[in-house]
Amino acid sequence: MDIAGIFSFLANDVHTVIMATADGDGLPVTCAIDIMDYDDCGLYFLTAKGKNFYSRLTVRPFVALTGVKGDSTMTRAAASVRGRVRIESGEVLARLIQKNAYMREIYPTEEARSALCAFCLYEGQAEWFDLSKKPVERASFSFGGAAAPAGRYIVGKGCISCGQCLSVCPQNCIKIDGKGAHIAQEHCLRCGNCLSVCPVGAVIRA
Repeated sequence: MDIAGIFSFLANDVHTVIMATADGDGLPVTCAIDIMDYDDCGLYFLTAKGKNFYSRLTVRPFVALTGVKGDSTMTRAAASVRGRVRIESGEVLARLIQKNAYMREIYPTEEARSALCAFCLYEGQAEWFDLSKKPVERASFSFGGAAAPAGRYIVGKGCISCGQCLSVCPQNCIKIDGKGAHIAQEHCLRCGNCLSVCPVGAVIRA
């Protein structure tokens, strides 16, 4: 999975995601939003200018979203993205309406569509998590110049190869070689068990 794959998953496989913004008090508000397109610049969606969602976006242009697909917990894949949004041009809005025909039913005339505004989530961080794979599959990315996502557990130079971390790893994604223990990040649950049992503090969160 790469960042383009995550964007495609959200736009084409999930389409309707749960998106969070902040209200005037800085408290989270969620709503269901359609991801209507994507490209190398980011994810695209729209809303009406009279909605509270639009007001929140213009005051605090930052969102977090999650899209999930699957019939049960152990067959589900999920993608989460957080980052900055910006208002897009009328040309982009027209493209989104053209690509998503149902919008022409909801807003059937040009006059009605004048209420709409397109946005792009153009800079941020994304994470992929697939429980249908054995072991689990995980990937983290940044895009648009954002900093790399934090939260990984890594093993530093102080490792003494004692093996205690191996015994508590639920996905068996830690291996030991002549240089110490190594965590396969693409399979790590990030549960923190390895950090809690390391006797020399070699495991750190980065």
